[in-house]
Amino acid sequence: MISKSLRNIALRKNTQVTTGLLSVQSRMMGGGPKKPNMPATETNFDIVLVGGANATALTKFIQTDDPGHKIALVASHSRYILPDSYFGVSHEHISPLKLESGTVSSQVEPWSRTDVGAKVTKFIPSENKVQLSNGREYTYKALVLAPGFDHREDMIEGLPELAAGPEEDNVFVHMLDSKERVSRNYYHGWSHTGGDMINYAPLAPYKGEGTDFYTLYYESFMRQDKLHGRSSANSKIQYYTPNKEIFKFPYANEIALDECFKRGIDVMFGYEMIKVH
Repeated sequence: MISKSLRNIALRKNTQVTTGLLSVQSRMMGGGPKKPNMPATETNFDIVLVGGANATALTKFIQTDDPGHKIALVASHSRYILPDSYFGVSHEHISPLKLESGTVSSQVEPWSRTDVGAKVTKFIPSENKVQLSNGREYTYKALVLAPGFDHREDMIEGLPELAAGPEEDNVFVHMLDSKERVSRNYYHGWSHTGGDMINYAPLAPYKGEGTDFYTLYYESFMRQDKLHGRSSANSKIQYYTPNKEIFKFPYANEIALDECFKRGIDVMFGYEMIKVH
């Protein structure tokens, strides 16, 4: 199966049928002289991309498919953590690893401009211009915005301090901002012996929405802990969220609510967490 976009790309490439075989011109190896690096003084571009991992991947894709464009990538981080880069069997070795998931410099060829660590502070669409936090200004013919959501734990007062405490405190924030966080979250909810457990989902939309409903997951662990006397018999899972539903899809939401009712899970809609201590 081939997607429509990939099919269009394939149709644009020059193809030649020779002795019954289909050959496609490739730029993966060879392909003429190496392109010079982007001059540090260049400020006018065909395409300016603003974002993170997805914008970086798209920049690499454009470089490969349409290398004639002058491209600038503005990325706030130099590397991005991907959960599938770390396997559960290597959990004990994650923290000391020097390996990181993907770096911008390893994906984008230097004949395009990369502004890593910078953010766009002002958009001027009437002039096809963006201003950056490092003082630079770029003009463009096309602008691609893929900034994602503002994914931070300090929006809840006291949460960064709790999240930095001992793992035994059972405070887990589901963010993919570092390999240390990936390691810490590996056993999230597994060994909770301190009474009720609160599972909180922030106001939608947010990064990870629809994939972070761990309430049933935690309840199954707590049920086992009760059988072994590691959790009190009357402890329960409590799910809080400022949203009006667990899932946006009514059918999925109905099933989740029914399962919570069967397992004795308290579901609290309309509650926003503003401070923890």
